[in-house]
Amino acid sequence: MAERIAEEKVNEIRQAVEIVDVIGDYVQLKKQGRNYFGLCPFHGENSPSFSVSPDKQIYHCFGCGAGGNVFSFLMDIDGLSFQEAAVKLAESANIELKLEGPATGKNPQLPEGSKQMIEAHELLRKFYHHLLVNTKEGQEALEYLLNRGFTQESIDTFQIGYSLPSWDFAVKLLEKRGFSLDLISKAGLVIQRENDGTYFDRFRNRIMFPILDHQGNTIAFSGRALGGEEPKYLNSPETQIFNKSKILYNFHLARGVIRKQQQAVLFEGFADVISANRAGVENGVATMGTSLTEEHISLLKRNVQGVTICYDSDKAGIEAAFRASNMLSKAGFAVRVATMPDGMDPDDFIKVHGEEKFRNDIIGSSATLMAFKLIYYRRGKNLQNEGDRLQYIEEVLKEISSLNKAVEKDLYLRQLANEFSLSLDALAQQLNQLVQASGPKRQNQPRAESKPVSYARKSELKPAYHTAERRMIFHMMRDADVAYKVQEMLAGSTLNIDEHQAIITYLFAYYEKGHDPDPSAFLNYLQDNKLKRVVADIEMMPLNEEISDQELSDYIKQVLNYQKMLKIKEKMAEQKQAERQNDFLRAAAIATEIIQLRKTL
Repeated sequence: MAERIAEEKVNEIRQAVEIVDVIGDYVQLKKQGRNYFGLCPFHGENSPSFSVSPDKQIYHCFGCGAGGNVFSFLMDIDGLSFQEAAVKLAESANIELKLEGPATGKNPQLPEGSKQMIEAHELLRKFYHHLLVNTKEGQEALEYLLNRGFTQESIDTFQIGYSLPSWDFAVKLLEKRGFSLDLISKAGLVIQRENDGTYFDRFRNRIMFPILDHQGNTIAFSGRALGGEEPKYLNSPETQIFNKSKILYNFHLARGVIRKQQQAVLFEGFADVISANRAGVENGVATMGTSLTEEHISLLKRNVQGVTICYDSDKAGIEAAFRASNMLSKAGFAVRVATMPDGMDPDDFIKVHGEEKFRNDIIGSSATLMAFKLIYYRRGKNLQNEGDRLQYIEEVLKEISSLNKAVEKDLYLRQLANEFSLSLDALAQQLNQLVQASGPKRQNQPRAESKPVSYARKSELKPAYHTAERRMIFHMMRDADVAYKVQEMLAGSTLNIDEHQAIITYLFAYYEKGHDPDPSAFLNYLQDNKLKRVVADIEMMPLNEEISDQELSDYIKQVLNYQKMLKIKEKMAEQKQAERQNDFLRAAAIATEIIQLRKTL
């Protein structure tokens, strides 16, 4: 059982960390008034509804209802227990906990099989790296990498390693460390022979590139053959811990630079990322042998506004860049495309032309999305041919019609008119026809640039008693005297909303244990995630922290009046039932009760 962290330490940690800084490592936040807003990391959205309050040290999503404090955020986003979240925050704040036992274990909330798979990958990653840089067996592989332009720094940064030519090195090592052969086979590290059921290593005599997830866990490998073996690159299969459609290579290392520069560079493969990193491009990420997916885009959108695509210059690379650029543009990114010279990938270019020219002439001189599309539509066309020329002009006009800025439209229209000696008026007329023809369809398409987003809280018309209960709870969490005054004024009555009643029940217990009023500390006290969300939502209410006796009386009146209204409705139903049964004396008595109840409203 995990060792309990002293409450004093929890409070010390909570007061030492800044929630905006912690959440800012996961979500791109913008300040709006007193709070910060961004895209919710817990559900897909295009408009920011995720709010972080530095004053109250809480967060809340007005879209999905997620909410809590800095501890609950890490618990939800990284799958940690409370103890793990506390340990992680304590480390960031340089607070010593001196814990013993399993509380600090990595990935505690993962299924047991997944945890063991990650542990097996982590163990092999360390061994492969050690074999490459520290042993005679890895010398040939190390010299190969150094001759290819790899530096010792990049080898260490990306934890590159070497797998021995042995058929059972990994099998014996992992089995000796207590891992089930069946489990590590499912993890893709070893393969079972069909003829006799024995196991052998998947990766042999290869330079090993570990694949890490967005939390920095090793979840797969890509092994490059040292000789002429096929395939040149052998990759881990997809497993329960490795899903190519969700992983961006190097994201865990690049995230900080990406957020600082507000620009990510998207490459086709991990080798390009490593080469670019050696050249000083540290904000590079790559898909893992798959096309860009919605999951990749969602991850990027939470962290960055601009993406530069740098794919290979062959036909497949240009087509992939075109598809990816359209997806990113529709998702609202500012997209640029870095074009490589014919037949070159980033590694080739850096070797031939050097690191500085790659940074400046390729990445630094990347084209706007529209400029790239002009190049794209020229491919395979002879613009001296009238048919090809007309087709090109029509394709370009369609792209211009989708632009949102009038200045951009005018720029590219003039460019088209000048290049082909066409009438600007004629092009503008045809453009207007395209806009009108596509108008109804385009209304439902996401825009790359839209009017400023409103960060205002979504207004929901709640009954008066509902709002009154929430406002009472807001003040009760700030002042124990107010809480006990409410208890006295309710005189045994309960709140009308079950969650609200549960919250104040916990709040009274919290105060009975001697805790001081502190909404963020109260969130730690609550164990129920649903109640935490309600408390976080209440905390985000823009209320004055002072409350008068009259205000409190008004809230209590709204709460009790609703209960009286329910009682009146109940009595009215009884009255009608008595009248139907011709029991007029009873009906008259009930009518008197209703009159008395209404007088108390």
